[in-house]
Amino acid sequence: MTPAPRPKPSPAPDPAVARRALLGSLDRSLRALGPGRDGGAAPGAPVFLDVLRACADALLHAVPADVWCAVALDPATLLDTGGLHEHGFPQSVMPRLFEIEHADQVGVDNVRALARRSAPASLLSASMQGRVAQSVYWRDVLRPVGLADELRVVLRDGSRTWGLFVLCRGAAALPFTAAEVRLASAISAPATVALRRSLLRTGIDRADVPDAAGLLVVDDEGRTRLCTATAERWLALIQEAHPPPGQRFPYALTALVNRARTAGLGVQVRSRAISLTGHWVTLSAWREAPYDTGRGADGVDDEALTYVSLAASHPRELTAIVLDAYGLTPRERQIAQHVLLGHSTAEMSARLHIAEYTVQDHLRKVFDKAGVRSRRDFSGELFQRCYLPRLDDPPLTTDGRMREDDGRGRGPGA
Repeated sequence: MTPAPRPKPSPAPDPAVARRALLGSLDRSLRALGPGRDGGAAPGAPVFLDVLRACADALLHAVPADVWCAVALDPATLLDTGGLHEHGFPQSVMPRLFEIEHADQVGVDNVRALARRSAPASLLSASMQGRVAQSVYWRDVLRPVGLADELRVVLRDGSRTWGLFVLCRGAAALPFTAAEVRLASAISAPATVALRRSLLRTGIDRADVPDAAGLLVVDDEGRTRLCTATAERWLALIQEAHPPPGQRFPYALTALVNRARTAGLGVQVRSRAISLTGHWVTLSAWREAPYDTGRGADGVDDEALTYVSLAASHPRELTAIVLDAYGLTPRERQIAQHVLLGHSTAEMSARLHIAEYTVQDHLRKVFDKAGVRSRRDFSGELFQRCYLPRLDDPPLTTDGRMREDDGRGRGPGA
């Protein structure tokens, strides 16, 4: 693949002007999504992909690319949980890309290395100090498809990384400049907030969800040995946009399977993804040797298979996700957990060894971030979002969320 030459650009604008233009464009794109779809909790169309696309549009207008993708990441594992891949890498290099990124976890700009850096944006050629040809990622992923360099922007708040933008240019295009890297960095903070808040939706499903866990079995060649109907339904709910021919399953699954292959036989790895219906699905993967073959002395069996279970996330997992999505600091998270346990201000003060007025200050910040005014409201918000919203009609889905009302006060199929 050889991208068409890019026309010579106009003189670069003043950095401050370019930054204001980028952030203004992002703000307009998010506002255009409508009420509740710029990170609010109002029900509506799925917001996760909408927010990613709005952020990507603003970024690409300021920093063009020949190939690009935008993905959401599970902050606990840094595995892909969905995203935009329509303009991403050709399918021919995707197996090797996921192997490098999630199985081998090598490379100077691997997402795990970027998550530990203070700077949100990184250019591969700069990270390699001009010796890009020594990068295994460049040799095995970029060069085979005619790409010369890659710019990555992590969407991170504190220690949690929620997403990643990947922008690439071909050998015939003008190189990324240091000014463009700095400009791309500017979108990280507001895009992170928008993406994180898009995960906070009301607990009303917009469709039925599977009633049980699904099972998928694949071999090391990526061939499907077993896929239950329920697994197919779960996979179809993952928010991911990509049209490569022959790609049956979302890349979120590919990332998880590659990570499981390096974890060892019987070791389980997990990731969590928000679905098209607004509820969460937990993907768990592990490897097992076939029953009719033995294992080698090193415990490795070339014929081992990878098993993947897909099921609705447990309420305790959802509580942790929601507390993360509110953007709480470590201390605020402690306070929030004590609120959920019903502890008084005095009890929190004694347990955390801080003054009661400090507890109250943290409580105000927690309530502000959650959009509530009291402990009761906060507990109710978590209960509504993660547990049973109510116990009467309409009927509830398997993860405890209300199905949409059909206009008669009852859910579908009631």
